[in-house]
Amino acid sequence: MQIVRANRPAPKPIQTAPQHMSNVITFNNDIKITSRCLKDIFSSATFPGAPDDPEYQPTCVFLLLFDPGRPRILAIQKSDRYGYPWRNQIALPGGHRDQDDPSAMDTAFRELDEELGIPRNQVDLIGSMGHFQTIHHKDIEVFVGMWDGRGPVRYDAEEISRVLVIPLKKLIRLHMSSVSSGNPSGSEAITYPFKDVVIWGVTAKILYHFIELIYPKVTSTGPAPDILSGSSPLAP
Repeated sequence: MQIVRANRPAPKPIQTAPQHMSNVITFNNDIKITSRCLKDIFSSATFPGAPDDPEYQPTCVFLLLFDPGRPRILAIQKSDRYGYPWRNQIALPGGHRDQDDPSAMDTAFRELDEELGIPRNQVDLIGSMGHFQTIHHKDIEVFVGMWDGRGPVRYDAEEISRVLVIPLKKLIRLHMSSVSSGNPSGSEAITYPFKDVVIWGVTAKILYHFIELIYPKVTSTGPAPDILSGSSPLAP
C-alpha cells in the first residue's frame, strides 16, 4: 500500500499477507482475521439503530481493515485549519450523505473514494455496524470492510493532514488495559493513545464497539497474561 500526500514523495509500499486463511481470529504474536470470520460475527450481532430525532444529519464512514495476516485499520487526522470544527481530530474516512446517493452504503463508498482514492472494487464489504451520534448532531452509520491493500492511498492535504495505519493488536491491547483498569463510563469516556495523538470522541466509541464485537471470538494461542503484558510479543 502507498500513501500519497500532495507534493510529497510516496513512502515505501506496505506488504500485505495472502487472504487464504481460516475464518478464526487468533491472537498471540499477532492477530489473523478474515472477511469470512467478520461476516459470520456480523450475521448474528445486534447493532445500534438510527435516532428518532430527525434533526440529526446523516453521515457515513468506513472502518476499513486491511492485511488479514496482521490487520490494521486506516484512520485519518483532520487538517490543522483555524476555525475547522474537527481540527486535528482523528476520524474514520467518510462524510455527509448527499441527496444523489442511492443509499448510506453508497455514501460510504463514495466518500472513501473521494477522501482516500480507494475504489469500491478494492473493498470486500462486511456490513453495517449501526449508528453512532456526535455532540454536533451527526448520525454516523459505520460500514466495515476489508480492503485488498492495492492502493495507492491518495488524499487532499487541505482536508487531511495525514493517514494513520493503526495495528488492530495494539488497539485490542489498549482496550483491554482500559477495561481491566475499571473504566466507569465504557465507550463514552474511553480514549486510545496512538503515537503522538489520542483517539477520542465518537471515533473511539466506534472502535470500542468494534473491539467488543470481535473480542469474544478471539482465540488466544498463548496464556492470557501474554495479551496484556507490555513485555510480551504484542508490545509495539
